[in-house]
Amino acid sequence: MSLSEDFFDDRQDSFFSNDQIKLKIKTASEFIENGETFLQLDYIEEVILLCLENELTEDGIYLTDAVLEVAPYNSEFWQYKGVLLNNLFEFGEAYKAFNKALSLNPSDVETIINKSIAEDNLGFFEDAVSSLETALRLEPQNEEVLFSLGVLYERQERYLEAINFFEESVAVDPVYSEAWYELGYCYENIDELDKSLIAYDKFLELEPYSSGGWYNKGIVEIRKNDYQKAINSFEVSIAVKDDFASAWFNCGVAYANIGFLGKAAECFEKAADLDPFDDTIWFNLGQAYEDLNEYEKAIEAYSKTIELSDDFYEAYISRGYCFEEIGDNLKALKDFNKATKIDDQAEEAWFAKAEIEYHLNKPEKAIKSFIKVTKLNRNNSDAWFKLAEIYLESGKLDEGFKAFNQCIKIDPKHANAYYGKAKLSFLMSRTQEAIDSLKSAFKLDPNIKNRFARDYPDANSSKLIEKLLNEN
Repeated sequence: MSLSEDFFDDRQDSFFSNDQIKLKIKTASEFIENGETFLQLDYIEEVILLCLENELTEDGIYLTDAVLEVAPYNSEFWQYKGVLLNNLFEFGEAYKAFNKALSLNPSDVETIINKSIAEDNLGFFEDAVSSLETALRLEPQNEEVLFSLGVLYERQERYLEAINFFEESVAVDPVYSEAWYELGYCYENIDELDKSLIAYDKFLELEPYSSGGWYNKGIVEIRKNDYQKAINSFEVSIAVKDDFASAWFNCGVAYANIGFLGKAAECFEKAADLDPFDDTIWFNLGQAYEDLNEYEKAIEAYSKTIELSDDFYEAYISRGYCFEEIGDNLKALKDFNKATKIDDQAEEAWFAKAEIEYHLNKPEKAIKSFIKVTKLNRNNSDAWFKLAEIYLESGKLDEGFKAFNQCIKIDPKHANAYYGKAKLSFLMSRTQEAIDSLKSAFKLDPNIKNRFARDYPDANSSKLIEKLLNEN
């Protein structure tokens, strides 16, 4: 909530250069110094309004205090002082000024609205609502009061109540663009995305050059998976405001979702140029390069992410994968280790760590890491399968048998798990279990017959197995 635009409704000549405004302030100050404050009240008021309009707060307070010394019962100047103090975030003093103004003119709706701003910022939500309800009784069709009530409820995340007031506001004034904007935001927050888009479209009809409006519309379109429409919205937002980093970033997100990875990378690069300290931008840039198989560039982007945020464990995992892709397994393991230290519950990090430990011929460490994965997620069939295979290779047959069984229990259609169990059963002289597992493996994936023939070239000497292999 901010100063009402009604302050400036009657001003036809409010466009002054900075030098002209400074000259007017100097002239008004000279009137005060020469004791002509009361005589030049209209001129000084004009300058105070210019100070309000141009955020020259200190000058505005000086002039307002000077007027109040000679006209202490003028409610308008107490209101001006309150608004200026609000702008300085001195809400307690602003509250006092508004109360003084209302003691002189209790029915001034504009003062009541601005008083509610101070109350809201002081944390007096109920008082702010009460003030605006008083204003609404005085002027039931005042769209600004309705809008201000909507903003109060919106800030409390009471979106349904806020929507009611914003809807009433635009019913009174259909071209109240700010109310349409807030309606779009509130509808988005209650997942009424179609209504949100209607509101943003209404806003953009009135404010077609609002980069924020086009940006918000694009965000809603992303949520609706309308990625091409989102791209169009973000590109308009960027056309209006070329240095809008968030618009560039989300445009990249939309491009990535339709598979235009090169365009996505370009957008993320631009966003990173504009906002080089946002770790999320660098991370997404890394993902785009990784998807493009440009692993060196991806590593650079992930490294920048980590430089900005040392506990961004997803960046360590992603960079680890890239190191793995370029054959630097030791650096990959270092990153996976770091990720598990940052978040001991990160299942993906432990899985990646286990796999790289296996590739680096560290089976005991790989076993411990895969066990950690299964403790984090008992239903991770891939982890059970990998664990079983390492047990099998390490000669830990009982542990491997249990792990294959657990994998099959979780995923009864895991053909490779049946085949692994069959191989292990042969080693344990459990011939019938081996044959039963082979039958299941062959049924689920006939190609495993060829693998079996390669793995067991002497199998043809067994009539039982030969019969099994030739079964349809």
